[in-house]
Amino acid sequence: MNWRSLPPLTALRAFLAFHEAGNMAAAGQSLNVSHAAISQQIKSLEAHLGVTLLDRRARKTSLTEEGLQLAQAIERGFGEMLRVVEVLTGGEAARPVQISVTPSFAANWLMPRLADFRTKHPEVSLMIDPSAEVKQLEPGGIDVAIRHGDGHWPGLDVKLIVAAPIVLVAAPHLVPKKNDLRPEDLLELPWLQELGTHECSSWLRKQGVSSDPAFGISSMPGNLMLEALRLGQGIGVAARPLIAPDIQAGRLQVIFEEPEGTGYYMVTRPGVQRKPLKTFARWMVRQSGQ
Repeated sequence: MNWRSLPPLTALRAFLAFHEAGNMAAAGQSLNVSHAAISQQIKSLEAHLGVTLLDRRARKTSLTEEGLQLAQAIERGFGEMLRVVEVLTGGEAARPVQISVTPSFAANWLMPRLADFRTKHPEVSLMIDPSAEVKQLEPGGIDVAIRHGDGHWPGLDVKLIVAAPIVLVAAPHLVPKKNDLRPEDLLELPWLQELGTHECSSWLRKQGVSSDPAFGISSMPGNLMLEALRLGQGIGVAARPLIAPDIQAGRLQVIFEEPEGTGYYMVTRPGVQRKPLKTFARWMVRQSGQ
């Protein structure tokens, strides 16, 4: 590392405090210094870099494009340092493991198994965030995500939990009784999909169908969507492992199935993991049987 090219850490800290607080006075309060000291540190940082970081022309000082790039890089660097320090010193030991997971996977795979985790690891608290939104893994925030896909998330540690090919299913009485059934033959049926996704329209486009379902597509939380499928209220896309018992029992019929290659993966940040997260991750791997 070229230490001589690295700006003074006090200047970097003052600049990040301004970025987080939005003004000099609040940044000074956060570091217990005067607003003038913050201003001076930022000016020295600009002089060191030879780059203008703040746009001072308007009434409210804001970051330039270069300033925003630097602030985001400092935020990542300081955030990672803080995370490792807390791991090493036990500062995060009491914080619950925050888990981002889709409602359908949470209800049908994770929840039935959590009693086992609580029995074996009563000292670890969990906080489950059921959402189809792809949440960012950040220090002090989401620790681990369970994501469906092909396992390609660059820069993150990825572990397969459940192989999960995608199937199009419906209650048997809804499926048209005809040979050589085509995707476009299903457009007259009601379609259901998990809230926050475009699973149905994406599936239809992949099959070469440009038209939308005649009755539109109803979106709802994944666990409710699966229940609606079981009740015969529509046709929808689902990961096969989540509805395997329904298929075996005849409550749902597989109409189309995509080739294997997708699954549910446990995704974490690389680097040192605090003990509660490590405990949960190991338990997930044991549950997966991988």
